[in-house]
Amino acid sequence: MARILLLGAGLVTRPLVHYLLEQTDHELTIATRTVSKAQTLLTGHPRGVARELLVDDHAALEAAVADHDLAISLLPYTYHVRVARLCLKHHKHMVTTSYISPEMRGLDAEARAAGITILNEIGVDPGIDHMSAMRVIDDVKRRGGTVVAFSSYCGGLPAPEANTNPWGYKFSWSPRGVLLAGLNDGRYLSGGRVIDIPGKDLFAHYEVIDVPGAGEFEGYTNRNCLGYIDLYGLTGIPDMFRGTLRYPGWCNTMKAVVDLGLLDATPRSELRGKTFRQMVELLVPDAAGEDDLRGAVAGFLGIEPDSEPMSRLQWLGLFGDDPLPDAPSVLDVLVARMLEKLAYASGERDMLVLYHRFQAQFADHRETISSTLVDFGIPGGDSSMSRTVSLPAAIATRLILTGEISAPGVLAPVTPDIYEPVLTELESMGIVCEERRETLGADNGETRSGTSKRKPPRRR
Repeated sequence: MARILLLGAGLVTRPLVHYLLEQTDHELTIATRTVSKAQTLLTGHPRGVARELLVDDHAALEAAVADHDLAISLLPYTYHVRVARLCLKHHKHMVTTSYISPEMRGLDAEARAAGITILNEIGVDPGIDHMSAMRVIDDVKRRGGTVVAFSSYCGGLPAPEANTNPWGYKFSWSPRGVLLAGLNDGRYLSGGRVIDIPGKDLFAHYEVIDVPGAGEFEGYTNRNCLGYIDLYGLTGIPDMFRGTLRYPGWCNTMKAVVDLGLLDATPRSELRGKTFRQMVELLVPDAAGEDDLRGAVAGFLGIEPDSEPMSRLQWLGLFGDDPLPDAPSVLDVLVARMLEKLAYASGERDMLVLYHRFQAQFADHRETISSTLVDFGIPGGDSSMSRTVSLPAAIATRLILTGEISAPGVLAPVTPDIYEPVLTELESMGIVCEERRETLGADNGETRSGTSKRKPPRRR
């Protein structure tokens, strides 16, 4: 019986905890700042222990790592390297759902030498996106083909019946993280040319994406995707893109949010005691005292007063006289208001949409291939976001402890020894990536279509 240390007890942890307690015979310790959250997750299970741990208490953190066989870090990403160094020191395995930072990558040689597995990016995005993409890419290579174009989109959204507010969005994870992602620069490849999108212009560049079985969405670039070329073994590919999915209207609205300065995280003492209207007047000084604040702001933004972005800002209450929440910055004010107005109601479902498109060239034909995951939360139960983030990590943890995943080093789930068993088990839980292939003959233009959807058991 192994001992597992889970660091963190946030929104996505419940499916992971239940899996480890129900599908394995290991002991689980949840170490977190708020013990009551851990106790709620454990529900009195005999193999579960809740303990208080402040991650900045280095001695306590080291003692906890040393006392277990594997550490799962669901802490903020800035702490992962600290945990990893302790895992290396005490020869313990580690699992995270976060991106591999350069500092974490720098521990690879040491982890290999120690025979320690430090598996990262084993959530949904990153995670299931890697695994489902590599399954297709490796299949194309096995059949003698070359992937010549790849695009990938992912979005966590309200299910259609829960899409009940003008913004077309509700929060299933950190609102601050969602909003700050709107300031990231974007970079992708098109026709062999590197395209750079500055963060301030991110939402001015989007396309309409029709996802089979899910509908139409707006897709916009997600950070710098060029690092995925080497990770996926796609050297020389001329077209490479990673994007985020949102319901229609999101991009124009978020462009107004950015242009208005609502994502400014700079502490501003002058916000204290102000109203939403007064905050907007601080951001648009020429609008101060205007009877028609909405019209003045629309003029500042260069859009029509009756446009959809202005209606959404009005609905959020930004032009009204409600007092501001106690928050240090404009961004934090927006986060607090969105948490209040864009929350899931009891029993509502969220939806996770992941969509890959590939173009593959073979000696005698071309193929267009897609891989699509559309997953829904369980009413009154776990959200899709929590399931798709934490279940891959839980499954990988079990596989590491049984020796089925044994490769040492700082890893991402891009090799068959990892992605095949994880995807197979996810499919048994109803989390299925449906692959479709369309073949275009090289000479006669004949097109043939097919679907390689796996048949999972009925969802519980």
